Amino acid sequence: MAQLLVIAHAPLASAMRQVAEHTFPDCAPTLAVLDVDPGMCAEEVEAAARVLMARGSQPEWLVLTDAFGATPCNGAQRLASEQVQVLSGVSVPMLWRALCYSGQKPLSELARCALKGAASGIVATPPLPPDE
Repeated sequence: MAQLLVIAHAPLASAMRQVAEHTFPDCAPTLAVLDVDPGMCAEEVEAAARVLMARGSQPEWLVLTDAFGATPCNGAQRLASEQVQVLSGVSVPMLWRALCYSGQKPLSELARCALKGAASGIVATPPLPPDE
């Protein structure tokens, strides 16, 4: 079972936790978050993430970041290994899908489920009819 870590520009990571807890009230043991403050460098993000991960109960982690190429992602990429998978472009559907399957799937499958959640969460809806 993998744990989840959201690393994003402040206050997005904390907001994602609130959204997660809205739907999955018991997700606290599974989900850690790291808000990246302005001025933090990738090395500081990596160090802070390692502290959070050391407190976890599982060796495998799925790390979700907000934007590829930005500091949160750059710090997270330093964590990547066989036991740490990093995905960028975190969204609510991605996070919910990851939480839904975090206790059921091995890390590689969990990452694929999260990616599918993100992709299926992008939907163009038809416009509403004009008001009469």
